[in-house]
Amino acid sequence: MKDNPVVSVTHTDNYQLEQVYADMHTHFERLGLSQYLRPGMHVLIKPNLVLKRSPEEATTTHPVIVEAIVRCVQEYGVTDITIADSPGGPFTESALHGIYAMSGMSGVAERTGAKLNYDTGSFVRKRMENKLVHRFTLIQPIQNADFIINAVKVKTHGMTMLSGGVKNLFGTVPGLMKPEFHWRFPDKSQFCEMLVDLCETIAPNLTIADAVVSMEGDGPTGGVPKQTGFLLSSLSPYALDMALCKMIGLSFGEVYTVKHAVERGLCPKDISDIRIVGDELIRIPDFHMPKSKSIAFSEKIPRVFRPITDKLLTSKPVIRKKDCVGCGKCAESCPAKTIRIIDKKAHIQYKKCIRCFCCHEMCPIRAIDIKRFKLFDW
Repeated sequence: MKDNPVVSVTHTDNYQLEQVYADMHTHFERLGLSQYLRPGMHVLIKPNLVLKRSPEEATTTHPVIVEAIVRCVQEYGVTDITIADSPGGPFTESALHGIYAMSGMSGVAERTGAKLNYDTGSFVRKRMENKLVHRFTLIQPIQNADFIINAVKVKTHGMTMLSGGVKNLFGTVPGLMKPEFHWRFPDKSQFCEMLVDLCETIAPNLTIADAVVSMEGDGPTGGVPKQTGFLLSSLSPYALDMALCKMIGLSFGEVYTVKHAVERGLCPKDISDIRIVGDELIRIPDFHMPKSKSIAFSEKIPRVFRPITDKLLTSKPVIRKKDCVGCGKCAESCPAKTIRIIDKKAHIQYKKCIRCFCCHEMCPIRAIDIKRFKLFDW
């Protein structure tokens, strides 16, 4: 890392298009995008479209953010712009139609002329320098892109703690291939090491964080909206994630994507070595973390007792049977295949559960809670 990375910050407190567009234009200028974007390029915008949710639920990247990005890119003479993501569940054209419509991306495409991706094909990209995974199967639009814009929705996350620049790129893995990675890397640290490998393999050119309204609590889909009032951008997804940690009050050590990026020399060890430009990056007070957040004193327990204490202290997904409709989305997304639908209700076999919280993330009606040992459930 030759130079200190730059993170641009604007205090953007609403989703009025002209305001967001003006602030986005400022971000593009601060980061010197004129030296990268040019006519004839194929630009890919990768938002977070994990589920079929409306923008007001703060689960997906807000369409106004994506529209502002498209408009700014078009100012550089770029006309070939594609919006693409592989949401949770099967990666099919019919599923994409529904998610694009509900998330507001269909409207963005209609108003701007940007294309929505319906190509459900994939390709394999190798990167032998990676630490854990040297080849990834990725959605086809990644291969076709000259410039990739990683458009993040800022959220807490039950497994990775932060859904930011690095985690958002997990949506480049096609559909139900994602649970396979949870099965291969059930340990949080290793899973995040894999995510850093993925980020290095994709190498996004620009990362923009929608933190106008973020999600706190049991994210990335079961939390609640939180007004935070920021737009952040950086050429480095790792520096941006470090800034997001500061914003919501997470230590770098408990967000393993940041921790591993620092260990690999992809990010400075301290945020003081990141150039924050523009508005002040303010810590958001009382930003609620997921219940899966580790208990601080658990690491001080002698290793001989860890197998017992881990069962007590590790959070687990719990299905609210009265609300479960038996749709099977949780079973479909479970990498350990530990969920069964019996009498139109989901049931978890906890002996096999790897605590990845994929079921919690993919439940369309939020009928799955994250619970921990009652003594620590504050």
